[in-house]
Amino acid sequence: MIYLLLGGVVLALVFWGSRKPFLKGDGWRVGAGVVALAAFAGAAYTTIRGGWGTGLVLGVFGLWSAAEARRRPATRAASGPAVSGPSVSEARSLLGVGANATAEEIKAAHARLIRLAHPDKGGTAGLAAQLNAARDRLLKG
Repeated sequence: MIYLLLGGVVLALVFWGSRKPFLKGDGWRVGAGVVALAAFAGAAYTTIRGGWGTGLVLGVFGLWSAAEARRRPATRAASGPAVSGPSVSEARSLLGVGANATAEEIKAAHARLIRLAHPDKGGTAGLAAQLNAARDRLLKG
């Protein structure tokens, strides 16, 4: 009886967690892995004690939880409109160009900054990607 109650609580937490995640980042993977291990341990214990039905249910639940731990999270759409890259004002600020900069000035500012921020020259890949995104945003409009 206690196993069924405990199993119900775990199921409620798992289903509640899928609607409103309480583990941020990859924490849900760790949580699902821990739940899978607990379900397997419970399945082994109850099966050894003669509870074949409960052991089977816990085993299936453990397999499902282990599969969820290995699955990549689905990216949820943001509540606002999808925006790729920086805004125009952020791109101008990042490249250090004015509102009425020409395409040549934008390219020159990008070339000057990317020489300093390129990963091959000791910069970071993230900053280089931001500079490229800012250049693309300003050149495309």
